[in-house]
Amino acid sequence: MIQRRNERPTVWTVQELLQWTADYFQRLGLPSARLDAEVLLAEALGKRRIELYTGYHMLVEPEERARFRAFVERRARREPVAYITGRREFYSLSFEVSPAVLVPRPETEHVVDAALARLKAPRPEGSASGPRRALDLGTGSGCIAVAIAANAPEVEVDAVDLSPEALAVARRNAEAHGVAARVRLHEGDLFAAVPPGAGPHEVIASNPPYISAAEYERLMDDVRLHEPRAALLDLKSPASDGLGSYRVIAAEAPARLEPGGLLAVEVGMGQAAAVRAILVAAGLVLGETLRDYGGIERVVTALRRP
Repeated sequence: MIQRRNERPTVWTVQELLQWTADYFQRLGLPSARLDAEVLLAEALGKRRIELYTGYHMLVEPEERARFRAFVERRARREPVAYITGRREFYSLSFEVSPAVLVPRPETEHVVDAALARLKAPRPEGSASGPRRALDLGTGSGCIAVAIAANAPEVEVDAVDLSPEALAVARRNAEAHGVAARVRLHEGDLFAAVPPGAGPHEVIASNPPYISAAEYERLMDDVRLHEPRAALLDLKSPASDGLGSYRVIAAEAPARLEPGGLLAVEVGMGQAAAVRAILVAAGLVLGETLRDYGGIERVVTALRRP
């Protein structure tokens, strides 16, 4: 892949490798060809991306090229870059990721924004005493739970996931960011995994599976072929309409929240109105709906009545 046609093996510079790889990725139809090439080459060289710009003419050693070639071949098979490097930044924190968990996305940062806005504000009058508590349903890599704990040092977080492999990743992320003592991990399905004495919670946050069966077949290969199906596909509604998890969460949230407590859920494109209706039908009071960086309604919030 690195050797030029009709040419003997030769030395390659950083600039030459980046250009060749970006062109190759573009021919494959990868949407962020240049960025992917830079991230993977930096990983292969053990450098930061910024160092590539200051070292364009640096020669790349054969063993480094071999490592880079393996990364490029994996990306050509549509494996997400985050799984190749094993890392993804989320909320200005570096998270370990693996095929056991979804790759954290910028859109999900708005769930953390909503949770922190509540948890950093003065506690409402009449609220429960004791430590402030948050619950993360479907924690995956732990990105929501860990980001909340790292940015709100007085908050204790319960984090739930069905997958023991995902919880192992979340545990390592909590330890890496020094919040393991305040992030309690529980294996199981949504509220069923929360120990009886763990609540009520001031905030419940979730990025649940919200892809319908019809939408799942149209997902990009990067997602459909590599990211965990159970974390993407709605399996809680008979028709798999993408709304099953919201119905389950809404039904139990009023009893699981403190009076006046906040529920914040990420939703898929075009789902916000339907999710708001589900929350209102469950007796919750609608709060703000947050838009993502693309202007799409992405996080719906609601409150338990005081």
